[in-house]
Amino acid sequence: MAKKKKSFADALNAQIANEFAASQSYVAMAVYYDSETLPRLAAFFYRQALEEREHAMMMTQFLLDTGSEARIPGVKAPEAGFTDAADAVRRALAQEEKVSDDIFALVHLAREVGDYRAEQFMQWFVKEQVEEVSLMGDLLKAVERSKDNLMLVEEYISREGLGAEGADPTSPPVAGGG
Repeated sequence: MAKKKKSFADALNAQIANEFAASQSYVAMAVYYDSETLPRLAAFFYRQALEEREHAMMMTQFLLDTGSEARIPGVKAPEAGFTDAADAVRRALAQEEKVSDDIFALVHLAREVGDYRAEQFMQWFVKEQVEEVSLMGDLLKAVERSKDNLMLVEEYISREGLGAEGADPTSPPVAGGG
């Protein structure tokens, strides 16, 4: 039996599902912080949710631009029920570390199948994941240090402008972005 050649488009479609799931996970975290009356943490995670959705739409646009099939998946409900403020950020950091591994696997696959367009496209996501893991790591340190007074984290987010960096002019186009 012949071994089926790995398809970058299939792998990217699977990553689109992961990005939408990450978006929903961040919504769950935002809702948790909203329920705890921590509006800055909530706003940070609502923005993260939008960013993950945007990543999925960038990937969708790449598939459209390259004449590949784009499949928009359903996603299962995210885990909620956080034990404390640090638990949610810990999960966010673990999620970003997993996404990094997924992105690196996509870069490896693009090289393996000789898809230079895909490899170039994925480089932006490699850079993005370095930033995301660092950001979540810093936020976790701040939350753990301030666990007895989370208003200090609220102040930190406001002062540092976490998650409010603005548009990246080097980012790939978003499907439906006009």
